[in-house]
Amino acid sequence: MATIKDVAKEAGVSVATVSRVINKSPKTSESSIASVTNAMSKLGYRPNAAARALVSQSTNTVGVLVGDVSDPFFGTMVKAVDNVAHEHGKHILISNGYHRPEEERNAIELLINNRCNALVIHAKGLSDEELIGYAKEVKGMVIINRHIPDLAERCISLDNRKGAYLATEYLINHGHTKIACIASSQNIEDASQRVEGYLAALKDNNITLSKSHIEYAEPNSDGGEIAMTNLLNKSLEITGVVAYNDYMASGALSVLDENSIKVPEQVSMMGFDDGLIARYVYPRLTTVRYPIEMMADKAARLALALAREDHVENETIVFSPTVVRRNSVVRVSER
Repeated sequence: MATIKDVAKEAGVSVATVSRVINKSPKTSESSIASVTNAMSKLGYRPNAAARALVSQSTNTVGVLVGDVSDPFFGTMVKAVDNVAHEHGKHILISNGYHRPEEERNAIELLINNRCNALVIHAKGLSDEELIGYAKEVKGMVIINRHIPDLAERCISLDNRKGAYLATEYLINHGHTKIACIASSQNIEDASQRVEGYLAALKDNNITLSKSHIEYAEPNSDGGEIAMTNLLNKSLEITGVVAYNDYMASGALSVLDENSIKVPEQVSMMGFDDGLIARYVYPRLTTVRYPIEMMADKAARLALALAREDHVENETIVFSPTVVRRNSVVRVSER
């Protein structure tokens, strides 16, 4: 197998010149580029990516940390980052963090060690202090779906509290006052902020409900089933439900169906995220849109700009959720 020394000998130039040609240095002459390119073609030499990275101190790779890439929500996020990366002639390296500190720490270390100088990080397990430390080390690191005051200009977040407020308010505006909340049991800011939004909407509309109207479970369809079952077991009077996400809402819908409780005629349901599942469950789910594709696109572009040390606006970027009206909510008077 040919080496860089073999290429230099064949081209009649130094190893340093070959290296400059491989790394597309602007200081390389046209004649050197031609001779080295011909030599590599003749010898079948393929530049090693790791060797290129050692010279440039970076790679053509954008690092992406997600909670779990098998989750369609993160699949949408990854696809948006990948589109931007390809637009800039780069590829992506993906790691899962599973919202666990050790997993997230190992993943970020892996991405940094692979010389990804642009990082889009979705981390819920690590502390603000650790993420600030990594951001100081990597200029092109951007945090998505989280707001850290000391890194405000490098955070792309969503107003989760407002989203849950809008979902609850939508039910209230349809005459509902007996509204339950199916919440995530994960110890992350999204979960607490959405419960805060639910409670704030009730308070602002002078509705008082017991803590029994909030049920916590894992943020998936199984968790939605468990939470809805527990709510029914409490024999509460419920006309509407606000779910942490569309998957919990879909699990809750299945339990209501099994118990011959019609949606939306007897119980109206609100989801959150506006994932694909929201369009295909029955009834089609009224939900809150989480613009993760737009957010990921923005995060990727910001990460690449920071990595290039381009001038960027020093601004806090918080996206706003909106209600998507479908078929799972009706007015109480129409029940």
